Amino acid sequence: MATFKDTLQAINDWLKIFTDFGLAVLLAFVIIDILFGQTDLVLGNIQKIVGSFADKGVVGLIALLIFLLIYRR
Repeated sequence: MATFKDTLQAINDWLKIFTDFGLAVLLAFVIIDILFGQTDLVLGNIQKIVGSFADKGVVGLIALLIFLLIYRR
């Protein structure tokens, strides 16, 4: 019988796998968007997200740093 800690570790491992897969798919879409410039779906959305961080000034920068800290963990 698995302990609660083992269960949480298994869930964490699965979430990491799904996150890594999602980032790989996003990277593939960015590369496709760069190669076939007719669409602006992925890069346009990334520009909007980065722009929203930039519009907020210092608060946006702090939010971005917190996001990066959480992601790298």
